[in-house]
Amino acid sequence: MRPIRLALATLAIGAALVAAWPGNWSSTALAQDSTAKAPAPDFAGIDRWFNSRPLSIAGLRGKVVLVEFWTHECINCLHVLPHTKALYDKYAKDGLVVVGVHTPEYDEERDPANVKAAIARYGITWPVAMDNGYQTWNAYGNRFWPALYLIDRDGRVVYSHFGEGNYEETEARVRQLLDKA
Repeated sequence: MRPIRLALATLAIGAALVAAWPGNWSSTALAQDSTAKAPAPDFAGIDRWFNSRPLSIAGLRGKVVLVEFWTHECINCLHVLPHTKALYDKYAKDGLVVVGVHTPEYDEERDPANVKAAIARYGITWPVAMDNGYQTWNAYGNRFWPALYLIDRDGRVVYSHFGEGNYEETEARVRQLLDKA
């Protein structure tokens, strides 16, 4: 009886690890089922906007929007940044709007001067919202840096990805939403 319990416990732990592995991080509470389209939460509790006047999801209706949660000291965020920049540079003229939501992990990341300096240092020209109170982060049910959410022209979250990688699929989804597939 003891070997059976041990085998079952091992299987349960293995299943939990597979379910939690980063390759499976393409779904959230907002977009668990890729066929379900959840309304995109608005930008709530934003302390400050950089490179833009304040934006709203309703005001962006009719556009394809990429919301990227990041923070300027996160190495994974910095690795994703060139890919976000490439998407912005390639598709902004076609209607893609990128909105960076800077949600701090550390205290020094809450300082607007530090965020402004990072935006300049990394050449970020798209709108960036400072979410020091985690209100937008929580509205999206987000738990990761970096996190990407694609919003269709009707204001619904249709795709999400967490962490590095999946760049080709993300671009394919952007192209599809812009009718450039």
